[in-house]
Amino acid sequence: MKTVPLGLRDYAPVFAAMQAFTETRHEATEDELWIVEHPPVFTQGMAGKPEHILQTGAIPVVQIDRGGQVTYHGPGQLVVYTLIDFKRRGISVRDLVTRLENSIIATLADYGIAAAADPKRPGVYVGAAKIASLGLRIKHGAVYHGLALNIDMDLSPFAYINPCGYAGMAMTQMANYLKPCPPLAEVAAKLTAHLSAQLNT
Repeated sequence: MKTVPLGLRDYAPVFAAMQAFTETRHEATEDELWIVEHPPVFTQGMAGKPEHILQTGAIPVVQIDRGGQVTYHGPGQLVVYTLIDFKRRGISVRDLVTRLENSIIATLADYGIAAAADPKRPGVYVGAAKIASLGLRIKHGAVYHGLALNIDMDLSPFAYINPCGYAGMAMTQMANYLKPCPPLAEVAAKLTAHLSAQLNT
């Protein structure tokens, strides 16, 4: 599985590149993990409802084709796009989601942060506060989109929306528990190592 660091990139071109990658991949295409940060953007999934966007300010809203509802991306948030042929790996989509969640939980545990998944809703939580979000799109037996882990970012735009359709959901980040907060590149290296271990078993 190839890891591709993209740095800070606008959302729309990366979204288009994910779609193109998935459309043109074949049975021998290597799976890839794209590591990226985005400038401030709201993304509205296919199940998204306009009433969950309370205000936007100057932040653009991009309608996309993943599952789920609205979320926020911004600098200081680690986004990993999981371009994975899950059928070739012999796992179900539910199993894939569990492995992604477990990779995030293990990464946070490396830093002494106790986190857990919630069987009723995707993502990873520290207590009642959400620290990571997941959203996937299935096509041709593969998935794209992926996960977003809040590291050290401005969380205030989450108050402009009902995150993932939940009004008043508390959001948190690694910086709330760690002083100093580790750099995004360090967390990305740990998370991709856990993803590789989870997905190659």
